[in-house]
Amino acid sequence: MAIMGEPGTKELLSLDELQATANAHSGRKHVLSILVENKAGVLTRIAGLFARRGFNIDTLTVGPTEDEQYSRITLTFDGAMHSVDQVTKQLHKLINVLKIRDLEPAETVARELALFKVAVEGAQRAEVMQISEIFRGKVVDVTRRSIIVEITGTTDKIEAFERMVRPFGLIEMMRTGEIAISRGRGET
Repeated sequence: MAIMGEPGTKELLSLDELQATANAHSGRKHVLSILVENKAGVLTRIAGLFARRGFNIDTLTVGPTEDEQYSRITLTFDGAMHSVDQVTKQLHKLINVLKIRDLEPAETVARELALFKVAVEGAQRAEVMQISEIFRGKVVDVTRRSIIVEITGTTDKIEAFERMVRPFGLIEMMRTGEIAISRGRGET
């Protein structure tokens, strides 16, 4: 199967070459830590900025900081699709945005929380509880026909747990999205 190359060329690309080209352009996932004033409408303006420019936000988490006047927004998006410089320049223009950091994965502790409601009956209950222990999960609710497990960890850990329990019958799943903080005593 052959596919046309760049627009305006007649060069044909094989499927393997096309995939290699796509992989060469892929960037890393960006995790932005955005310190904002705790004011109404700030989140709407930030999300609107991404939407207007056609950016897809992978995860978005907002919470208070140690100072009640400020909130921290942790936002993740695919760096392959958009330039992080373009995003941060636009974010700096917004009112109430105080500081933006693009957190480097090696210098960051990132975690996510997820709740999984899994269908279980009889011996399956023990098996799901054993899997939960392996993942250091916490059983937070048990009924006759289901179990709810809380898992905290990296995105990879959450996804691995999901793959393990899905065959039992995943009734419902809820994920918070990542929160992240830089290692050491660096700036916040």
